[in-house]
Amino acid sequence: MDQNRYGPAFQRNALAPGMLAALALVVSQLWLAGAWDEVFRYVVSILALIVAWFAIQAKHWWWVPVFLAIAVMWNPVAPIAWEGEALAATFFWSHWIAAAAFLTAGLLIKAPREDR
Repeated sequence: MDQNRYGPAFQRNALAPGMLAALALVVSQLWLAGAWDEVFRYVVSILALIVAWFAIQAKHWWWVPVFLAIAVMWNPVAPIAWEGEALAATFFWSHWIAAAAFLTAGLLIKAPREDR
C-alpha cells in the first residue's frame, strides 16, 4: 500500500531519450541524404550514448553494445559511406530496427528510485 501512495519504486530514465531518438530516426527517413542528415546523425548518436549511460546506471549491461553500435553507425564525425543500392537499403531498414531498439530499451531499462 505504501508503494502505490508515492508512485512506482523504479524510474525509466531511458524512456524519454529513447522516444526522441526513435522519432528522429523515423522522421529522418523523410529527409534521408538531405540537408538535415547530419543533424539527425548528431541527435541519434548522442541519444544512443545517453541511453547506453542509463543502461549502465541501471545495470542492464546487455544494452550497452547495442547502443554503442548505434552511436558508431550514426556517427556524424566519421560517417559510414552507405553507397550502392544494397547498402542504402540496409541503412534504410536499420533506421527502423534502431527505432525499435530505442523504444524497447526505453521501456525495459528501469532503475530503482533514489528518493526512497
